[in-house]
Amino acid sequence: MPQITNEELIKKAKSLIKPRKIKHGYKVGDVGCALITEKGNVHVGVCIDAPSGMGFCAEHAAISSMITRGEYIIKKIVAVAEDERILPPCGRCREFMNQIHKQNTKTEIIIGKNKVVKLKELLPHSWS
Repeated sequence: MPQITNEELIKKAKSLIKPRKIKHGYKVGDVGCALITEKGNVHVGVCIDAPSGMGFCAEHAAISSMITRGEYIIKKIVAVAEDERILPPCGRCREFMNQIHKQNTKTEIIIGKNKVVKLKELLPHSWS
């Protein structure tokens, strides 16, 4: 199975970004996420900013796709904003990845063009 590079995963996340407005002027699709599982499958998603806390991050959408297909272990993940900044996952996303599977503490998170850290470095004191 061919290895996907960080650059290819970043490019995949960028390709998803297609911002558009929904009701009340909220924006969707301005952050794209791509992840690769331990089995080598790529899953993607975009953010949905909605009022009353009903939206979710692009990472949540990509992880949902992964779970829908029966996978739980994330090998590598990246989120990219509309302005092409690579975004580290928010606290909610960090804990979400941790809750999905105990091995996800080893997930490689791309936080910069040439910078990768493990989830356990971003979430050193998990409550679970």
